[in-house]
Amino acid sequence: MTGKVAVVTGASTGIGRAAALGLLKAGYRVALAARRQDALEETAQMAGANSGNALPVATDVSSPEGVEKLFAAVKSKWGRCDLLFNNAGMGVQGYLFEDLPVEKWLQVVAVNLTGSFLCAQQAFRMMKEQSPQGGRIINNGSISAHTPRPDSVAYTSTKHAITGLTKQLILDGRKYNIAAGQIDIGNAATNMTQRMTKGVKQPNGELLVEATMDVQNVANAIVFMDSVTPEANVPFLTVKANLMPWEGRG
Repeated sequence: MTGKVAVVTGASTGIGRAAALGLLKAGYRVALAARRQDALEETAQMAGANSGNALPVATDVSSPEGVEKLFAAVKSKWGRCDLLFNNAGMGVQGYLFEDLPVEKWLQVVAVNLTGSFLCAQQAFRMMKEQSPQGGRIINNGSISAHTPRPDSVAYTSTKHAITGLTKQLILDGRKYNIAAGQIDIGNAATNMTQRMTKGVKQPNGELLVEATMDVQNVANAIVFMDSVTPEANVPFLTVKANLMPWEGRG
């Protein structure tokens, strides 16, 4: 993979940071995108000897102008994009369905869905025009792309929509040698999942402490999905904590 160029959104923390570091370790040149430049610089420094292959670019993925600037920086620095990991996302907690403010709904849609579309579109355009043509786009779908949690209508709706985006990219990208896939992640141990160690609301209303897994498993999966030869694709991959209540959720 040495020399391939990747863009990772949400690279300042959690899954995005782990994926970016995993790609850097595997020999990629990686553009790190998130809102906070200082946190992106920290991610780059964590790559150690590979930090010179990191390009931190403060980006609001919900902004068309911001996303254009991100990919312009990648093109200026490296001339191409071989992989996009569409990972930036957010959710809102503490609201019943009937009480969720429309402003919160729109905020989640803007980051999770519109942001993924904007980044995929810019990557798609670069991959179409570059030589050799093509590349790969991997979307972070989440277990919530399959099964909802209580009180999470905005997050669940956008993650179901990500599956539609992934399928459309698979179809529309074929003629340009662009492959797309979706990784659905369940309970990777990050700052965002710390609450799971204290109890998470279940469908019956009870709180249950849920198992988590090492986030490195996600980084390894991203590298694997992009390691298949160009004529192959991994459309959907699920990696989850073995003991988390997913298959029996409901």
